[in-house]
Amino acid sequence: MKELQIPQGTLLLEPDFIADNEANNLFQSLQQQLDWQQAEIRMFGRMVRIPRLQCFQGDPGINYRYSGLTLQTEPWHPLIQTLKQRVESFAEHTFNTVLINYYRDGKDSMGWHSDDEPELGINPVIASLNLGQARRFLLRHRFDKTIPQRELLLNSGSLLIMAGQLQHYWHHSVPKTNRLLEGRINLTFRHTFTTDTQME
Repeated sequence: MKELQIPQGTLLLEPDFIADNEANNLFQSLQQQLDWQQAEIRMFGRMVRIPRLQCFQGDPGINYRYSGLTLQTEPWHPLIQTLKQRVESFAEHTFNTVLINYYRDGKDSMGWHSDDEPELGINPVIASLNLGQARRFLLRHRFDKTIPQRELLLNSGSLLIMAGQLQHYWHHSVPKTNRLLEGRINLTFRHTFTTDTQME
């Protein structure tokens, strides 16, 4: 695993965590078998659909809130539970939820944001697994505009681990493009605290 040099945060990349053939098979299976939803959020006083499909799985009874949405866990899909165990072993960290985004083409995207919701605790460890089309992943410092923006191309089968103070100091995004792209599925494994759990 390669550690990417970035101030005020930890960023680790394993570009070949899953081999190409297995990654392609996983993409096809998850694309067909998951219960994809297109949520709506309020922007500038009106409700708009987010530019991607998603689902949220994990241990029972866990909620995750972001951008005015409240997501409740669906049961673990067997393939995703197996992937979770593999990621946990590699990352040496346990996860109890996964937010899965399906980018159908280049028009689907993720805007600038940080995964800094209270449910994720302080200095969360987030493991991001990519399947399908390679997409650009951008990072920009939240406060110091003199620090150059970073860009990664996350290929199918790659695993990106974000840790340390990264979410406090950096925004990240998956920008849209006019290029003709195929689909991409991104799984972000995280530990989500419940309201009766002590945050660490």
